[in-house]
Amino acid sequence: MATFADNKKAYFEYEILERYDAGLKLFGHEVKSIIHHGVNLAGAFVIIRGGEAYLINFLIPPYQPKNMPVQHEEGRTIKLLLTKTELNHLIGVAETKGLTLIPLKLYNKNKRIKVEIGVARHKKLHDKRAVIKQRETEREIDRTLKDY
Repeated sequence: MATFADNKKAYFEYEILERYDAGLKLFGHEVKSIIHHGVNLAGAFVIIRGGEAYLINFLIPPYQPKNMPVQHEEGRTIKLLLTKTELNHLIGVAETKGLTLIPLKLYNKNKRIKVEIGVARHKKLHDKRAVIKQRETEREIDRTLKDY
């Protein structure tokens, strides 16, 4: 299972409550571009519209810029493929105040490109500071133990 992109900033900005795997409805040249050039998940988010889930602000660079199809849009809305039960649960979650749906990881599973969606709650500033402080104390402990 190869990972093409990881949204590291999401783990710092949000508290992840639940995770779901979803397929992506992509064109062939977009799949090639993801595999060879990679993508960035920062700034992307998931919305529910008309009973279906869509990935917004997901930029896929062109695979061969001079040989691209006319209909290629770099930041187009991409439909997510989920089961009915997962979709119904996410519709309820999306309506809950304070929760958001964000992509966490883009990976390959059985020759199919999947995205891991996280149901997240935004962290407060003091929570972020606590995470930074804990990380620094762990580094200090590791440094002191390394010397002995």
